[in-house]
Amino acid sequence: MSENKWIDITQPLTNDIAHWPGDTPFSFELACTKKETGSVNIGQITSSVHMGTHVDAPFHFDDNGTTIDQLDVNIYIGKAAVIDVSHVTNITPKLLEGYKWEDDVTRILLRTSLPNNPKRFPKELPVLDPAIAPFLQQKEIKLLGVDMPSVDAPDSNELATHHALHDNGIYILENIMLDHISAGHYELIALPLAIQGADGSPVRAVIRRIEK
Repeated sequence: MSENKWIDITQPLTNDIAHWPGDTPFSFELACTKKETGSVNIGQITSSVHMGTHVDAPFHFDDNGTTIDQLDVNIYIGKAAVIDVSHVTNITPKLLEGYKWEDDVTRILLRTSLPNNPKRFPKELPVLDPAIAPFLQQKEIKLLGVDMPSVDAPDSNELATHHALHDNGIYILENIMLDHISAGHYELIALPLAIQGADGSPVRAVIRRIEK
């Protein structure tokens, strides 16, 4: 029997990764080399906390919201269902009603019609109807992951889906890589860094198939 290995669904952080227009791009460089120090290489990074695969803290869109270091890490560890909605561009409660997942699943990861291309920032995203938030809350979902840079349109100022998810107790994971992942049930680990006062954090997201 083959080993059930963890699968990386993270966007690699590279110096040419796409960034949100107007946001701080990612950069890695050696601040000091082993030749210079005599013992070690020392790297430094510059980045937005919303770069690549990341999670949003409520403080990102609510001045009174919780910061990333105040969130329970258990939100980002546990059983998840990967759902393939790549055949549509508008994701609604009616659409999600057609999918079934096990009763103990509290995290949903959506594989949308957006191709996984970390080096290109998309002009348009599949639409997540804010009405999915109360529907998912009724299903006791506490984390929604998407393979897009945002749960709202790039030009949105109201961020209706961000707020609807937050109002229904659902946390947000963005820019996961699901093109190579089939629908089904998985274990998920997507831990944010404990950055004091931050509105979000990059994560290393991995999943492992749950065998029946």
